[in-house]
Amino acid sequence: MTPNPDLSYIRILPELVLSVWGIAVMLIEAVLPARGSRKWLGIFSFIGTLAAIAASIYQSSYPGSGWFGMIRVDEFSIFFHVLICAISGVVILASFEYLDAQQIRGGEYYGLILFGTVGMVLMSSAVELVLIFIALEISSISTYILAGFRRRVATSAESSIKYFLLGSFATAFFLYGVALMFGATGSTSIYTIASALQSSAIAMPQGVNAVVSHGLAYVAVALMFVGIGFKVASAPFHIWTPDVYEGAPAPVVALMSTGPKAAAFAVLLRILFGAALGAGNAWFWLVWVSAALSMTLGNIGALVQNNVKRMLAYSSIAHAGYLLVAFAAVIAPAARDVGISAAIFYAASYAAMNIGASAVVSHFARAGERYVNIEDYAGLGRRSPVLAITLTIFLLSLIGIPATGGFFAKFYVFNAALKSDLVWLTVIGLINSAVAAYYYLRLMVVMYMYEPQAGEEKLQLKSAPGLTAALVITAVITIWLGVKPGNVLNYAGRGAADLLPPVEQTLNGSR
Repeated sequence: MTPNPDLSYIRILPELVLSVWGIAVMLIEAVLPARGSRKWLGIFSFIGTLAAIAASIYQSSYPGSGWFGMIRVDEFSIFFHVLICAISGVVILASFEYLDAQQIRGGEYYGLILFGTVGMVLMSSAVELVLIFIALEISSISTYILAGFRRRVATSAESSIKYFLLGSFATAFFLYGVALMFGATGSTSIYTIASALQSSAIAMPQGVNAVVSHGLAYVAVALMFVGIGFKVASAPFHIWTPDVYEGAPAPVVALMSTGPKAAAFAVLLRILFGAALGAGNAWFWLVWVSAALSMTLGNIGALVQNNVKRMLAYSSIAHAGYLLVAFAAVIAPAARDVGISAAIFYAASYAAMNIGASAVVSHFARAGERYVNIEDYAGLGRRSPVLAITLTIFLLSLIGIPATGGFFAKFYVFNAALKSDLVWLTVIGLINSAVAAYYYLRLMVVMYMYEPQAGEEKLQLKSAPGLTAALVITAVITIWLGVKPGNVLNYAGRGAADLLPPVEQTLNGSR
């Protein structure tokens, strides 16, 4: 059956919209005055993310595969399309006043966010390993540059260099894993790989028997996990995170800690529960150990931090561990869909609360990011009650307090783990959640119970409409997910069901 070219373009409609918008941003930037504000260019870019969300929703009417089976549009990919585009849109809103305060006039900042979003969105719908690698590089190159966007600051340049060097090294692991998987199965299509590993009568490459092939598949999955583990900042591939987050612009930290992570977790879900499904559960202990290490090392590291950006960096490592608990939970067939939907819900909840917290930090840091230490927040509850209350909501959600999205995110993850009899991993997670409460509450105590330093001015949100909109959006979503999580969880459940389609459907249109 000849594929319909119109439907193939619909399969990549959000990517096309974002690419066209990004090119337009770069062309408009070239004719703007050198010293003028780029806020209107940011508004134009924000509209582009809304158009991409609309394109993703439009895609839902045309599910299926395209581009020779390399792209799959289903409720799983559409969920991540909307989530990633929303993340980029809110980050753009939070960047308006930040760029002016830091005297950054580079309009290409917004173009890089849009181009990076193209890669993240493509990662979530790609079902072909080489295409996933290309999408990963599109996303990574943009974030490498954005991390060093404060060009006059040495720590920002250091952040970009470290991220680039270590990221390139991790990408090599992923690519070598792809090569080994091709050698083991003769294909780089995820669903063809799954069928090959499940088939006892598979025709192996000449001189390669089934035992060797499955052994290569195990190694391939492990190597790809190294590359993806770097992107999601899970232990022991997390060492870059604190230094990079400290030097990168605060809104970029919000993007890096949510958008690429959501896309990488989407890829990990497809690989582990698609391509590696037939390879048994050999990857289980890899995920189990990484989850336990991420939660423990992340929270212990955050306990001793005085810099808020570094604290949030270690916190993001810990939250990657919580999310990996849901990945480990899917070993039990009865809990597979529960674990996948819990992971999807957690990704959405964490995105809202972490972007909100990072947006507050970016506004509070002011010119030169001078105020990023915990003691700088002394008396914030008196100086700017609205800002303090908003940050409190996000911190409570990061702890996992009821009536916030973070509570149900952790509840569903640990519930899935218990259904899979992962008692010890659940215990480690609960202990780490209690430990994490200390450093979040420590910041809240400083905000409300310490006297402000002499001469500190009041912070007003009236002059920051972009930031205000970003905080309202993230705060409302954080509370909404904590009060009515059902809609998102149900959609996540449908996405989980679409993640593992029948083999006979996956082979249709495969390369």
